[in-house]
Amino acid sequence: MSGNSAAPPLPVLPTAAKEEWQPPPVAEVLAVYAGRAKDTVTAARGAAKVRESLNRAKAAAAGRKAAQKTARRTPRSA
Repeated sequence: MSGNSAAPPLPVLPTAAKEEWQPPPVAEVLAVYAGRAKDTVTAARGAAKVRESLNRAKAAAAGRKAAQKTARRTPRSA
């Protein structure tokens, strides 16, 4: 090895400034729905499906929690 241990400088490639993504304005998004009539039957059906799904998820979570609790409580043999 010679006395010059510094590496030669690497060429710097020009990079374009990356634009950050911006969501569209809210008014622009909502304007699409401005002229629509409210379909209460479909809305109620959708809400019922969401409630049912949420209740199923809550029941499943409660079941898992209960199973964990009983698994922790089982007597260990000495």
